[in-house]
Amino acid sequence: MASLSVKPGQRFTVPDWQNNSLLISADAEQQRYNSHHIRQEGRALRNETGNQAKWDEHNTRTRLNDRITSVDRWREALARCLTDINLEIDALTKVKEAAENALQAKNLCLDVAIECLTFRESRRDIDVVRDPVEEELLREVKVIEKTKKELQQRVDEAFKQLCLLKEARQQLNFDHRHKVETLELDRQCVSFNVTSGNISFKVNPTRIPDGTTALREWELNSQCNKDRAEAEMKASVDLRGKITLSIAQTNNELDAQRIATEFALRKRIRDMEGALSELRWQEQNTLEEIAEMEEEIRQLEEDIRKRTLDLKVAHTRLETRTYRPHVELCRDQAQYGLTDEVQQLEGTIRALQQKRTESQDALDALYRQLHRIQTDIGYKTNSLQLDNKCMDTRRKLVIPVEKFEPEVDAVNRTRNLPRNSQLELA
Repeated sequence: MASLSVKPGQRFTVPDWQNNSLLISADAEQQRYNSHHIRQEGRALRNETGNQAKWDEHNTRTRLNDRITSVDRWREALARCLTDINLEIDALTKVKEAAENALQAKNLCLDVAIECLTFRESRRDIDVVRDPVEEELLREVKVIEKTKKELQQRVDEAFKQLCLLKEARQQLNFDHRHKVETLELDRQCVSFNVTSGNISFKVNPTRIPDGTTALREWELNSQCNKDRAEAEMKASVDLRGKITLSIAQTNNELDAQRIATEFALRKRIRDMEGALSELRWQEQNTLEEIAEMEEEIRQLEEDIRKRTLDLKVAHTRLETRTYRPHVELCRDQAQYGLTDEVQQLEGTIRALQQKRTESQDALDALYRQLHRIQTDIGYKTNSLQLDNKCMDTRRKLVIPVEKFEPEVDAVNRTRNLPRNSQLELA
């Protein structure tokens, strides 16, 4: 007989089965509810994070653009300051070169003054005087040395100011170049987006690099560079005015001194020419007096000779009458007359001889005076030539050397050529 096969194991009741189905349905409902809730939260989170990311990126882009605008404004300000400081450096350089040229020009003035003093050292004897010309020339040398010292001081100040300007320009260049580089980087940052090919994860991107400065410090640095450059430019403008004024003042002072020296020199030349005219007049008169005195001495000697012959005649008559015989040898009127004549002639001859001696002494004195006059004429002629050479040399102060043509020396008929080598003050 066949039998039923029974599966071994636990048996559940219908309620257990029903409860199990209900539990499964409830769990499914709960899981669907939880899943729906999570989906809603995820959607909200996605919306929120997406919007937040967009706003954050927008804010970052805005901040970058604002930063670019701020940096670019400073870049433009620094660029203008750089242009101004370059112009000021060029202007100060030109003024410095003008001061150096003025200083170099003073060397010619100094050489001319020293050359004139050297010329006048060749004066001789009584003409070696401390006259107004020498005083003006010495004063001119002092004025030139003072102006050279003042101009050299201005040149040194200009050199130092140029160094300060270039140092300020270097700082501006650094700051300007750094801002240009910063602008390029920030503009590159603005251009980045999710489709850019060069975006990637970086190691510790939120780190603070060494040397990082605060925003206030950054602004102060640029402001200090700009303020310093403007201060140096203002100092340079003031210095340029002082240098220009110094050049004008030194030129005016030197011109005034040069005019005073040349006025004294012309006056001295006129005085010397007047003295020479007076001496030549005295020389002519002395020569005429010497001629007359020599003629007078010849006349005196002729009279002495004649009176000597007369005396010989009288002596001979007296001697001859001594030979009269006996009583005829008497002191008659003729004897007295001859005696008186001899005495008179001897007195006359003595007087004539005395006068001849006096005349000869006077003639010797005239010759000595003539020699003195002629010597003094030589001294003054030499001094006049030297002063004329000084005047000719001083023409180099108003005529370019390449156009300088020396005047012909009226005494020696030679040209006073300018020296190739300039005299230097020992």
